[in-house]
Amino acid sequence: MRTRWLGLVVAAVLFGALGGTLFAPQPAGAVSKEMIELQQQVSQILQAQQDLRSTVDGNNAALRTLVQQSLDSVNRLDAEMGSVQKSVQEVQANTGARIDTMTQQTQGISDNMQDVQSRVAKLSQQLTDMQNLLQSIDAKVSGGSTTGSPVTNAPSGGNPESSAPTAAAPAPISADTLYQNGLRDLTGGKYDLARQEFSDYIKNFPTNDLASNATFYLGEIAYAQNDFKGAIASYDEVLSNYPKSFKLPASLLKKAMAEIELGMKASGIRDLREVDRRFAGSEEAKRAQAKLRELGVAPAPRPTAR
Repeated sequence: MRTRWLGLVVAAVLFGALGGTLFAPQPAGAVSKEMIELQQQVSQILQAQQDLRSTVDGNNAALRTLVQQSLDSVNRLDAEMGSVQKSVQEVQANTGARIDTMTQQTQGISDNMQDVQSRVAKLSQQLTDMQNLLQSIDAKVSGGSTTGSPVTNAPSGGNPESSAPTAAAPAPISADTLYQNGLRDLTGGKYDLARQEFSDYIKNFPTNDLASNATFYLGEIAYAQNDFKGAIASYDEVLSNYPKSFKLPASLLKKAMAEIELGMKASGIRDLREVDRRFAGSEEAKRAQAKLRELGVAPAPRPTAR
């Protein structure tokens, strides 16, 4: 725009000079001098125009350089932002993987804790049984002690055989002793002997409170020996014949485990859900939930409150 205006000014000056020269007659010397001055002025104007153009071109070049530098900076910034975003995504992915791993490890620890708690509960029950046994023995010992009488000599000439003591018949084993022997042999890995002792307990003391425990432990022995059908039979006997036994949750849970071992997945899942539903909040229910998650199955739906 400035160059255009300069061009118009130069054109106006030239036309003015030419018009003055044409319409105002002057001496030849004066005309020549004015023409020279006019030419000098025109040359100066043209030089100024050239300088101005050079300056404008230089400014344009500098401006283009600045614009290019800005574009390069923006491109570098975009590249750096892309790298940062990729790094953030990788961190998020690694964090998610670590969280999943930690979740699995936590779940495994929780399952192990549940198993330990179950074993502790069994040990507690065994200690209780042993205390009951000791109390029973103490009561029998304190109640069965008698004052000894002096031994009299047999009359002379009497039959010596009549004075000989008769052999005492062996006392029958008590229910507590038989049960504790079975527990001891079970924990010691003597499964055959423990099976015989628990079977004798059920045969001789079918109405005792610990008969359901003995039946459950028969299932545990069969399970430990991979006789899953026999284990299921014993667990079913607990569930059917001892409805008030505190071994019901464990029997139903171990029955489900045995069914899964036999490939009866549908029955096992059904029984695991039944454990979760009937004995909600118990250790057996927590173990059932963990097993269902391991199988990729949702737990039993909870009833909605009305």
